[in-house]
Amino acid sequence: MELTGDITGYVDVAQVVLYVFWLFFFVLIFWLHREGKREGYPLESDMGIGGLREGFPLMASPKTFLRKDGSKVVPETDRTEPAWHAKRMAPIPGSPYVPEGEGMASAAGPGSYANRADVPDATWHGSPVLVPLRKLPEHGISDKDPDPRGMAVVGADGESGGTVVDVWIDVSEAIIRYYEFELPDGGRRLVPVNFTRIPGLLDPLNFMNPGKGKHGPVTVGSILGAHFKDVPALANPDQVTKLEEDKIMAYYGGGYLYAKASRAEPLF
Repeated sequence: MELTGDITGYVDVAQVVLYVFWLFFFVLIFWLHREGKREGYPLESDMGIGGLREGFPLMASPKTFLRKDGSKVVPETDRTEPAWHAKRMAPIPGSPYVPEGEGMASAAGPGSYANRADVPDATWHGSPVLVPLRKLPEHGISDKDPDPRGMAVVGADGESGGTVVDVWIDVSEAIIRYYEFELPDGGRRLVPVNFTRIPGLLDPLNFMNPGKGKHGPVTVGSILGAHFKDVPALANPDQVTKLEEDKIMAYYGGGYLYAKASRAEPLF
């Protein structure tokens, strides 16, 4: 038999390419499915039966991330769950959890949060991203905008929880992130701007000159006036950590369901 070196006469190249593509596509789907299990896995049985489950394919090996400061973190093994206080409404699969005690502080449902690092969010240069205006003499509030300092902070029931004394600026984006208010007993707390409304901003009489119009108070619809004192406090009055931010957001977010008993009930 004479060999000519012409493999195309004996091999269907198109079919080989098709098989290679199938193999590549299978490996790609397999890899994407494993990488997708880095969040939310292993699964926990709805009723705690059978332990933790990974399914097929098994979870990918832990991945180590190198931070800018030289430290290392392995999300799959380094993370911990916050202590949450809730119980099942009924001993059947799929039954909802209801908080035990104060709903906003239960770390359950809309009041849940993640155990983020207990350090301030930092800019590329290492300085805190969120800074109170009192520490930024080069920043200020435009005359065209209402200055919330001095306004009362009221809850959904119209009851006051304190008075705004400062605002916290995101120096990386030059926008206001939090209002800082003082409680009647002298303590201070933060409220995220996206949970607040300042009546009068859309008043036609104030539209042409919003900074000089009549505004206030700062209203927070998610919680009641009596709840402001229980907002998580800061360990350092001049900085807020990522963990503290999550807890503060969770408290106000949980109020939309847990601040009043009627909010957890059907509308009709």
